[in-house]
Amino acid sequence: MTALLGNAAAHAAFLAALQGGSLHHAWLLAGPEGVGKAAFADRIARRMLAQAADPTLPAGLDVPAGDRTNALMDAGSHPDFRLLSRLPKDADKPDGELARSITIAQVRTLQPLFATLPSMSSRRVVLIDAIDDVERNGANALLKNLEEPPAGTIFLLVSHAPGKLLPTIRSRCRLLRFERLRDDDVATVLRTVLPEAEEGEIDALTAAADGAPGRGLRFAGLDLSEVDQAIAAIAGDGDPDNRRRAALGRKLAGKIAQSRYEAFLDRVPAYIARAARTRSGQGLRIALDAHAAARDLAGAARGLSLDPQGTVIEMAGLVARLHDAAAMD
Repeated sequence: MTALLGNAAAHAAFLAALQGGSLHHAWLLAGPEGVGKAAFADRIARRMLAQAADPTLPAGLDVPAGDRTNALMDAGSHPDFRLLSRLPKDADKPDGELARSITIAQVRTLQPLFATLPSMSSRRVVLIDAIDDVERNGANALLKNLEEPPAGTIFLLVSHAPGKLLPTIRSRCRLLRFERLRDDDVATVLRTVLPEAEEGEIDALTAAADGAPGRGLRFAGLDLSEVDQAIAAIAGDGDPDNRRRAALGRKLAGKIAQSRYEAFLDRVPAYIARAARTRSGQGLRIALDAHAAARDLAGAARGLSLDPQGTVIEMAGLVARLHDAAAMD
């Protein structure tokens, strides 16, 4: 099992509670998407179940490789663990598009489990990834379990947007806050997961990740370095004759370029946001306005199926504003 990088304070806070025997019954793992919250939740779920079955385990958050808990978790057959996440829209296509939400029917599948005692120890773990995806009726049903937790049950709730949760759910949980990772930690994660990737791709994915390795992995294999170079060139000189943005629009149009186009829609707002951090005064205001416009355009492009070529050209025009922002600093 790979090492967990970054967010040492959150890791230490949970370990202290685990070692001190003061485990809260519900934990809210909150922070940006892709920074390792779900990976940490899986790690501590294994540890809690293994430690409950064998209190003599060495201290820490890891579980020995040969422990039965790991084998059962890897096989998806641990009787005292449940994972709720969005299911495939088509049950016959498990790798296809996912449903929009975790349904109340999924939440209700927990009730028979709660009617019995844990099987292998005095503890069971329910992991919901992400609690943001649970539909409103399901959240209300879950709330009853958080208010009156079943004996021995620990809830791990992963959230990318905790402010959108029911206040009553947040109030029942102990918060573990996760932050974005440093670029060197992001690069380490990417090298571990993508051992055959060249350093140029790792550098491009690290930049695209913006502190969230999971985000960077979504762009693997898309040759983002070429897109990044084009964005940087437009930001550098403002593209006064529109040639660069037009060329980029042609490259990212068409079905064959759909994945790179989707990556571009994610990449540009993040690029502008990072550039804004280096601006001040009027230059900062220009960059912030460009970022807001890019974020809105990306959302509209997906929701309204806007023409990709025209969208790329318009989005690149927002990047070109960074040239003006630099002149205002």
